[in-house]
This record gives sequence, structure tokens and C-alpha cells, in this order.
Amino acid sequence: MPRIAAEMTPPSAEEVKRGHSRLAYQEALGLISLPDKATSNGDVIKRYMSRRSAWTPGLDFVPLVLELGGTYTAAPNTYGGHVYSQAGLAASLSLRAARITANNGGQDKKLGIHTIHGFFSEAGRSDRPFIYEVSNLASNASFPNLQVTVRQPISPSTHTDGDHYPKADADLPLGPVCFSAMISFRPSTTSRVEAQEPSPQARFSEILTSRRPMEWDPVPIADIDYILAKIPGARHAVGTFPGFEMRKVDMHAYNTSRPLHERREIMLHRLLAPLPATVNDSPDKDGACAIDGPDAHICAHAYVCDRNGLLMIGNHIAELGNEVEIASVASLSYSFVVHVNAEDAVMKYDEGQEWWVQEACFPRVQAGRGIIHSKIWSPRGVHVATMYQDGIIRWKPKGGGDENKGKPREGGRL
Repeated sequence: MPRIAAEMTPPSAEEVKRGHSRLAYQEALGLISLPDKATSNGDVIKRYMSRRSAWTPGLDFVPLVLELGGTYTAAPNTYGGHVYSQAGLAASLSLRAARITANNGGQDKKLGIHTIHGFFSEAGRSDRPFIYEVSNLASNASFPNLQVTVRQPISPSTHTDGDHYPKADADLPLGPVCFSAMISFRPSTTSRVEAQEPSPQARFSEILTSRRPMEWDPVPIADIDYILAKIPGARHAVGTFPGFEMRKVDMHAYNTSRPLHERREIMLHRLLAPLPATVNDSPDKDGACAIDGPDAHICAHAYVCDRNGLLMIGNHIAELGNEVEIASVASLSYSFVVHVNAEDAVMKYDEGQEWWVQEACFPRVQAGRGIIHSKIWSPRGVHVATMYQDGIIRWKPKGGGDENKGKPREGGRL
């Protein structure tokens, strides 16, 4: 079962293998409301702080290697989907608060997240919280736009276990902006015209129906073939990735003999624990913000969609005959566009819980960068959202060396 709330303890190898240490999405992505800031022109900036440490992908390899008697040093960079998804939550909370203050409380129009356009400028650190500041870009009643800027303290958290962050951390001196985003909202409308391409459930029916979803391997901790091959059991480990049960469909036979831009990766996901679909505007007594409503489900899709994205490009490059390994990967920009009304992105949770589908492709690699283009499909085959991510991919020959030797490492994360 997922942990809804628990004291932070390092996972054991067995917990990593079976996924027993996973947090529910609302626990992993929880936010605390901070005092507002006023600008010189009278505008209000809403402020929030993350409550828990962001997931760090490579850490799941550590107990697996230690069990084998070896050593493994994981990069401290946090999962970029955390700050991205949490920025969307902060924007949604800020808009909700503004509408309550304006005394419409969302009664006139049901607004939901429409797009998130994010830019990574510094690597996130796992030993300190993220501080979110939300300001208004455009207040059009039918198309409000908000800006979110994110910083971290220049020193680690004041809390001794480094995970449950106290409000006092928000008073620590802050570093430079590590992430920024522009987020737009749209009201729910009636669809007069609907058009989409055939769903992956239809196009890849033979593959998807060849096994039950849970019979596919777990989505890898970090989808880098040459690392997974060096750690026995790593490919079948569920890991501690929060919020979701995830499985990766074996598309190797389909991809063989196809060029990179025609290849596809299919990942399945569903919630680990119920995520409320209705909005509760009553804050907890400790200042915690409710992680609920359709926007929370949209941010959860954006969170899971970033899993292993750019890393998979290296596997395909190697399969196509290029003797290279990934030296480093860092996201630069990430756009997430919702095509449906916000309530249509809600993930149901019950005994017959169904699986959502992420379909990924890799249309371009050039100039030390790669592109991943993903689509989120509902269990009924509805194209709900599209993700487009651009990032740095640095290569090194398998014989040693680094094509970027001497260049400074640019900001980003695994």
C-alpha cells in the first residue's frame, strides 16, 4: 500500500524491488501556504512551499547495489516532474484563492488548467524545499494566465531528517530561479466538434492485449539500458516513484528496423491511492493546501508523463548502431497541453481501476539536444493531453571519453 504519511526512512532493497515505500501523489506533492507578498504597484504574489523531498531517481539504485556488496553514487538532482507538477498545483491554488477573494468562488465558470509551459534553469536539490511565487500575467475572465517562479534555499533544510520541511525553511536565503512557468486556464465548454487520430489501444491492440497490464515489466527506475544491465534485478524493480503504478509495454519487436522518428514507447499508469476529484477549500490547521479537484489530476498526469522521457532516447540511439552512452541529460523546456475539459482528465480509483496510456516518440535529435513528444490517452482511448519536451543529451563513447569534455555542466536533472 502507498504511504499517505510516514516518517522518512531510507528504503531497503526489498522495498525498492516491490515498491512498498511509495508515497501517494497528494503526500509527495503537498504544499504549504506562505504569507503573501505585495508588489510596489499593489499586486499580490501568492507563495507556497513544498512539504516533502522531491523524488531522486538514482537513489533507488543504491540499496540494490549495496545488497550486492557494491557501491553506487547517485546524483543529488531531483526529478524535474516534481517542480513542474507542483508549479501547476501552486498556480491552481492561487487562482482558486483569487476567485474566492473576488467573491465568485468559481460559481460563474469552471476553470481548469489548459497549458503549462515550463523552463528549467538550475538543478533541483533533494535536501531543501522549493519555494513557489505566483503572479498574475493576464486576468481575462475566460483565459487567465499566471506566472510561477521557483527557488530553493541556498542551504539545506533546518529539519534534521531532511524531508518533512518546516515553514521556517521559507525564511532561509534563496538561490536563483531554478524553474519558471507560464500557466493558462480555460472554462469547461460543450464540444461541438471532436476529431483525433486512432488511439494506441486501437493501433497497438495486438501488442497491448498480448498480456495483462501488470504482466509487463515495471517502468524502470531510470530507463538507461547499460546501467540496468549492470545491476541484477534493477529492470524488474518497481522503485519508489510516488503516486502511480506504472508498467512499460515491450515495444522492441515493433521498433526493430524502424528509424528513430517512427519508433514508439508505451507506458501504462494508474493511481496508487484515491485523489479527490472535488474541490475542498478548507485548509488544514498546519497550513497544508488541499491537493484535490480536476487540476490536481491534470498536474498528476504531467508528473507521470515526465518519467524517463529523454533517457529513452539514448537506448534507441544505441540500438540503431551508435556506440554511445549518455553522459548527462537535462531538461530545458517542457510544455503540457490539455485538450479536454478539466473534469475529463480525472482518474477514477476503484476495484476495477483502469489504465491510462502514455505514447511517446522521438522526432528529433540534433545540436546536443533531443525531443520527446508524448500523448496521454484515457482508458477509453480519448486523447486527453500532449507533452513536448526539449533537453540536453550529452554522449560519451563506450570506449571512454566525453564529447563535451571541458564544457561546464548545464543546469537540469535526471
